[in-house]
Amino acid sequence: MKESFDIAVFRGDGIGPEITDPTLEILNALASQGGYTLSFKDCPAGAAHYAQTGQSLPEASMQAARAADAILLSAMGLPSVRYPDGTEISPQIDLRKALNLFAGVRPVRIFPGQKTPLNMPAGKEVDFVLIRESTEGLFHTQGRGEVTPDEARETLLITRKTSELLFKFAFNLARERKEAGRGPGRVTCVDKANVFRAFAFFRALFDAEAANHPDLASDHAYVDAMALWFVQKPWEFDVLVTENMFGDILSDLGAGLMGGLGVAPSADIGLDHAVFQPCHGSAPDIAGQGVANPLAMILSAAMMLEWLGLRHDHPAMVADGARLRAATEGVIADGRVLTGDLDGRATTAEAAGAVTAALGRA
Repeated sequence: MKESFDIAVFRGDGIGPEITDPTLEILNALASQGGYTLSFKDCPAGAAHYAQTGQSLPEASMQAARAADAILLSAMGLPSVRYPDGTEISPQIDLRKALNLFAGVRPVRIFPGQKTPLNMPAGKEVDFVLIRESTEGLFHTQGRGEVTPDEARETLLITRKTSELLFKFAFNLARERKEAGRGPGRVTCVDKANVFRAFAFFRALFDAEAANHPDLASDHAYVDAMALWFVQKPWEFDVLVTENMFGDILSDLGAGLMGGLGVAPSADIGLDHAVFQPCHGSAPDIAGQGVANPLAMILSAAMMLEWLGLRHDHPAMVADGARLRAATEGVIADGRVLTGDLDGRATTAEAAGAVTAALGRA
């Protein structure tokens, strides 16, 4: 059994380093107790690095990411630092494309005690996963769109190869969730097939994959209707799969259901590589103040442990990932040690310390 794992760490911009440091401390403590080793390699990248060097993602950092067993990436980008064409620095998108991380996994979970803007009916539970295709779609021509004085064009791309991988991933996840008792085993394709031929193509590929899984249910929804249903009945969903831009928008709505981006983890997963990162941005307005919320970063690290454990048949890592997620959710539900974005007064160190204390009690 593999016992040593190399983790490429991108500390990011703004609050990125502040939420990375306590996360690595928690991971080191879990590893030392669990009998495995996590070796962290710092990888320079991001907007601040671009401002200093003219490179947003150095080749050495890309090579380290390729060689790593997993990639832990903190908040990236600064609104004040942009490429000459006016777009923001976003190495995380470059990594997704370079490493073919086609499945953007965005869990949406509301557990007892968690604050939510929803009026939750008694007995209902929200626990679904939005899977966003992360390498093509409307992001395909990022940085290469055509702009003239009179018009601008971006090209949406949906390919058979990537869509088939995406849908297979979605149905496999639905089966895993069903076997774990976390969902009914249903995958919903979210598209706009009534208007765009590209999405009719997307839906047809989804239906072809669905036919390979007769033990699982499948259905479709238009993205505008899904945005409405996120608010009206999010407890009805299990696994949702959609195009890149639609997923980008819906994942933030899903974070809003959970109380904010500060508790929203994510992963971008391919056949050979995976990146784990919080959904939120770099919040430069509070950088350096020690008040940033580390919980989404910690939850993303929990996803990393579970993914590594499953990939390498390492039950202790899977168990540690589940423990870390449960401990973090316990801190959120308890509500006494939360940062300002969650209406609390805790510092970054205090919130991370509460997770460590919860782990000790587990």
